[in-house]
Amino acid sequence: MTGAPYRIGVDIGGTFTDFVLLDTRDGSLRNGKLLTTPHAPEEAVLAGIRQMLDAHGIAPDEVQHVIHGTTLVANALIERRGVPTGLITTDGFRDVVEIGTELRHDTYDLFMRVPQPLVPRSRRIEVAERILPDGGVRVPLDDAAARAAARDLGASGVQAVAVCFLHAFRNPAHERRMAEILAEEAPGVTLCLSSDVVPEIGEYERASTTICNAYVLPVFQRYLTHLAEGLRGIGLTGPLYLMLSDGGTVGEETAARHPIRLVQSGPAGGVRATALLGGASGAADVLCFDMGGTTAKACLIEGGEPLRSLDFEVARVDRFRKGSGLPLKVPVIEMIEIGAGGGSIAQVDRLGLIQVGPESASSDPGPACYGLGGTRPTVTDADLVLGYLGAGSFLGGDMRLDVAAAERAIREHLADPLGLSVVEAAWALHETVNGNMAQAAAIHALEKARRIEGYAMVPIGGAGPVHAAQVCRKLGIARMIAPAGAGVASAFGFLASPISFAFVRGWVAPLATLDFAELAALVAGMEAEGRRMVAEAGVAPVAMRTTVIGALRYAGQGFQVEAEIPAAAIAQADRDGIRHAFEAAYLQQYGRTEPALPVEGVSWRVIVAGPTPALDLARGAGGGGVAETGTRPAWFPGQGFVETSVIDRTRLGPGDRVAGPALVEERESTLVLPPGSEAVCDASLNLVVTVVG
Repeated sequence: MTGAPYRIGVDIGGTFTDFVLLDTRDGSLRNGKLLTTPHAPEEAVLAGIRQMLDAHGIAPDEVQHVIHGTTLVANALIERRGVPTGLITTDGFRDVVEIGTELRHDTYDLFMRVPQPLVPRSRRIEVAERILPDGGVRVPLDDAAARAAARDLGASGVQAVAVCFLHAFRNPAHERRMAEILAEEAPGVTLCLSSDVVPEIGEYERASTTICNAYVLPVFQRYLTHLAEGLRGIGLTGPLYLMLSDGGTVGEETAARHPIRLVQSGPAGGVRATALLGGASGAADVLCFDMGGTTAKACLIEGGEPLRSLDFEVARVDRFRKGSGLPLKVPVIEMIEIGAGGGSIAQVDRLGLIQVGPESASSDPGPACYGLGGTRPTVTDADLVLGYLGAGSFLGGDMRLDVAAAERAIREHLADPLGLSVVEAAWALHETVNGNMAQAAAIHALEKARRIEGYAMVPIGGAGPVHAAQVCRKLGIARMIAPAGAGVASAFGFLASPISFAFVRGWVAPLATLDFAELAALVAGMEAEGRRMVAEAGVAPVAMRTTVIGALRYAGQGFQVEAEIPAAAIAQADRDGIRHAFEAAYLQQYGRTEPALPVEGVSWRVIVAGPTPALDLARGAGGGGVAETGTRPAWFPGQGFVETSVIDRTRLGPGDRVAGPALVEERESTLVLPPGSEAVCDASLNLVVTVVG
């Protein structure tokens, strides 16, 4: 399949499934969008690929491969749609998943809710064994007790079992023996070992991550099987790759072992696209603003690289409060959910204020204006009433929007209860969403010790370009880079991502006494495994690159900071070099260092990656024709409805200018340019917008 010219990226979102088809011969792109099929997500994927192949006369054997990102894992955890799962843990530690860290995400709420464990206490079984922090054995595994635990869980009807013994990240022998016993006593049950899934310090986070992986593993494997069979049924015989939450891409078999690594795969693709698109327009420091159908997210990108983290939460009971969800210790691109999406439902709360989300109309029944059964007002309904979206041009005219239905939903649920006109209520909804998102993004930047005013915003997602200018104004951001195909940017980002995989090993050790021979062996082992997995995806050894990242802290601290460690520092046992790398990262984060304090390593991560695909962003440049296709009334604060130019995005080429007010339409999204703003199309076909506050 290496000679096949086409590559396909597919992103399943809560409302739409997006498609991007790349012709590697000339760099041209073809985009597609279908409503997601929540009951069987693979159906929309297969239908969309069939449509694209048929529409463009492409034979299935001309497709090199499909790269896929999905919200299936996150949704299964949020909606509790995994399989019955059990936990086997060290004697005395069955309640760790309920005790957690004992931190309160809302100090003053006497009725504070916490997420319920995925495994009830009746299916959490203790076994006598004990590994010490240095990997030594204090209490050998009790084989008889282990067999009894395996039989009990097998008889309980569980389909998956997570095994998490204390300090197994330093010595996995007991977990591996437990796996052998489970295979004998409970054959057919899916097994996940913490020493495989997340070999790091922190028994609560390690147990939570392993349980989540076990909980969704059978569901995800069934989905992958159905999708792979469907692709073969279409005639696509090339490999299926999947996007990881850290921005890397892996093969189907690798993803099937660790689905928890895909929990943020869709948004990660969007960040990858944003970094590429922003860099093409000369912006190294970028705020990715991704507003889709269900949520809006933000990510800070510095020097062309997004901020990353090894900590993430899913299924929060309080959507915007850190600490209210299930903790996952997986490598992720650091994003924050900052607001609602186009399908988020609005209502009047008990204080008489408009509240937007977290409930979403998603694709079924969808916003009221979709005409598919939805009757409650959403952000998309408000954007339509305000004139930002065209009733006859949505999705290139393939889906006509019902203005009357949108007005009816807003009048009944918002305008009449608040004593407002429909337009006033629509603007209040729109402004509420913008204000919430701007505030959350500003706080996120502040927590990372960054000044958000110095960033350029790149809006993506179907709703991102509609709201971006107003959010920029609230944040004090003067420059916006609006890419073509923003509505399918995540799928495009999949095509721009390298094959890669990350491995991590926990090892708490003072830097002053660090055994560099042991560290070199640890890194070499992870690198060898990474190279093997990346090679399976067809990457030549000479094209691979390796990055080593250390999570370090000052002795006595309960948190760590990640820093890239030069290979020479490990090879030459350069303690000062490692300390310098750590303190540079620490200074960036906290604005100070503590030279008198000793430093210790907590964990070591190795990333093995192939080359980043080269994409031509100026593919299919337009220009030369009349871009304005007409006008329609659009509402702007202080002016009311203004007759506004409607611009066909596909007719814009390098050097073309668009002055606001204007509505720049393409099939998947609409860019709203308010009065006073101006956009210039650059060589990469991005519209570089000057936003006037």
